Amino acid sequence: MHTIDEGHVIKMQEKLTAVFQKSPYGYIGYVEELPGANTQRNTLEETKKNLIEAVRLVLESNRQIAEEDMKGFEIIKAASGRHAHRRLSYIQ
Repeated sequence: MHTIDEGHVIKMQEKLTAVFQKSPYGYIGYVEELPGANTQRNTLEETKKNLIEAVRLVLESNRQIAEEDMKGFEIIKAASGRHAHRRLSYIQ
């Protein structure tokens, strides 16, 4: 369920799917729904931790790109960052 409150904040609970694959160099992890959110580390635990940071960085980068693209246009913005509850479900 998605709602927009009076402060134009979208409140949502989004479920993202994290996929992990064993490789000769450790583990590879990525999020199916978010291209660019991927990582590789020595252990599964390190990979899970790094993947959460990768998701944050991809969202931050996408936000910056969108802001650059919107310069010069009249826009109405509805933030969803800190107020959105996001969970990663792990498929093993």
